[in-house]
Amino acid sequence: MKRIVYTSHLEFRLNVRNIPHNLPKRIFQEAKEHYYDSATGHCMAIGKYEFEGKIRDVALTYDDKRYAIEIITIHPIRPYQKHSRINSGRWKKI
Repeated sequence: MKRIVYTSHLEFRLNVRNIPHNLPKRIFQEAKEHYYDSATGHCMAIGKYEFEGKIRDVALTYDDKRYAIEIITIHPIRPYQKHSRINSGRWKKI
């Protein structure tokens, strides 16, 4: 397994959103859904997380570099956002 690296932007988002520091790594490792985002050129992992008292889908944006997985950001995503991006062809399953 490649090592997992957090960007400074991700570190900032974890603080602002009060998200546990180990969550991005856990989502990446446990996610059953991984996509390539043709609009951004990044990869996405979708996982479940309790956010603001609800179980929500959480999108993790990352790049699969030669020697590491670089996690860029994390944010909650609504089901319709996920479905519209898949249906439009923007997100392609990896």
